[in-house]
Amino acid sequence: MKLTPSKAIILCAASLMILVFISGWNVIGGELEDRVQQPIALVSDKEDTAEPYTISWTMHQNIAVPEDAEMIAYIEELFHVDLDIWNLENKHYEELLDLELAQERIPDLFRIRQSHDLLKYEMQGVLADIPEDVLREHAPNIVQRIEDFDPRYLEYGKINDALYGIPVINQTNVYRIPIIYREDWLQQLGLDVPETLDEFETVMYAFASDDPDGNGRKDTYGLSKEGLNVVFGAFGQAVFTEQLYFNKKDNELIIGALEPEMKEALAYLQKWYRDGIIDPEFITGENKGGYKHLSHAFINGRIGMTSKGNYYHWIEDGDYSVINEHDEEVPIKATFNVYELQQKNPAANVVIGPPVIGPYGHSGSQAYNMLMSFVAIGANAVSEPGKLEKILEILDYVSANTDPVEQIKMLHGLPGKHWSWSTEFAGEYHILPPFNRMDNYTNKIGSSIGMAVPSQLSERREKWAATLGLDQHGIYNRLEVATPSLIQYTPELIRMRDKAYISIITGDQPVDYFDTFVVEFMEAGGKQVLHEANEWYKRHTIE
Repeated sequence: MKLTPSKAIILCAASLMILVFISGWNVIGGELEDRVQQPIALVSDKEDTAEPYTISWTMHQNIAVPEDAEMIAYIEELFHVDLDIWNLENKHYEELLDLELAQERIPDLFRIRQSHDLLKYEMQGVLADIPEDVLREHAPNIVQRIEDFDPRYLEYGKINDALYGIPVINQTNVYRIPIIYREDWLQQLGLDVPETLDEFETVMYAFASDDPDGNGRKDTYGLSKEGLNVVFGAFGQAVFTEQLYFNKKDNELIIGALEPEMKEALAYLQKWYRDGIIDPEFITGENKGGYKHLSHAFINGRIGMTSKGNYYHWIEDGDYSVINEHDEEVPIKATFNVYELQQKNPAANVVIGPPVIGPYGHSGSQAYNMLMSFVAIGANAVSEPGKLEKILEILDYVSANTDPVEQIKMLHGLPGKHWSWSTEFAGEYHILPPFNRMDNYTNKIGSSIGMAVPSQLSERREKWAATLGLDQHGIYNRLEVATPSLIQYTPELIRMRDKAYISIITGDQPVDYFDTFVVEFMEAGGKQVLHEANEWYKRHTIE
């Protein structure tokens, strides 16, 4: 039976052992092993006879959380509350949330998936001000983790000096988006992985013109939409992104898409498109539905390089070892894009290359910011005395627990039922069957309801990513939050950017049209956006 991408990754990843090195844990000898065997106990022996709070709570969900989810019941008993988990599917989270807000239904715990949306929701009046002293008292472990990483991130959640968002920091975003090539195509054509833009051009022309798949037909292309950002990266910028990407130049923020070097990059791409090197379907993107990080153009053998998806979407068989359900060390299995590619063509394989170096020495590929999102408190929650404090206490417990066993419980469920410690590899654990073969089992049991907090990057997967140099040459968005003008003008400015770039690449407009586009962009709100961005940057620089 053919596995879906999600099943494939669960088979190979959910069974792996995760290294656990959370600061503050003091593990000596068999202490952890003994803790696992003890019965589950409440964190407090004080009987709470007050009427329980009903707390509406949003979280990351791929499937609905059942009403009788056992880990939700565990938290409810622990804190004497009723948790109302809102089943807002992650893929459509913003649309579903906006529907609730339009009916004046505001969740008590408010997950803001895109960091730029914090200001938008505050302007809508749906967020509560979180007094910083209350946060420090009732969520001390979350605050400690953030401040140990960089205390200035707490400032990112403030609007007019009031704290509205608790920053969610994803340290794995230190690894940029990889640059992927069909290694079997390179070998077929006798080519090396390119390191410069000129070498990249040679490879792209060969992929499109020299029958790399050996089928005797001219039906392949070099690259599609995601590959274009590799070319822009050779000139120091990232362009085709969901947000406006800001970069730093001469100690000020600039909008990468407006930089003069982009005109030269567009000249390359216009020529490549005219010569049939760029997939003519690049306008609609590489993903044709389903899991959004799949490059179907690459999987189907239409293009020979891509930069779609993150590093963990491109793992090949044996890239590193994991611990399986039997406590054995075994080679990792291919994931997501590689898995799907090899289902169609078992002989296909991939190689991760470096960002190519452009004519002025620039290189890089897009990276996601460390500030991933915010957790906020709904405006209505503070109307009940003590409710804000209770929410923060629960959030702290499920997100940054200093007890290693409880922390793993909050992520993966009950020891001995859902997971177990390794007997061979100290500090590691594995997911037990049948849960290691279940799609989204953590949603089914109601675990992982907290927020990501900084910790040491010690998992085997991340160590593998570091060996590839993916923690270098990332192009990050230097503006990590929104400004009022960004909210107002961004949709139109992104539409203008994409229309101008596509028109130039396809030849509908000459390369010199870039100059006209820049002027029109600035007049359409870009000037104000850039001004406010620099005002923010001067106050909140994190280097």
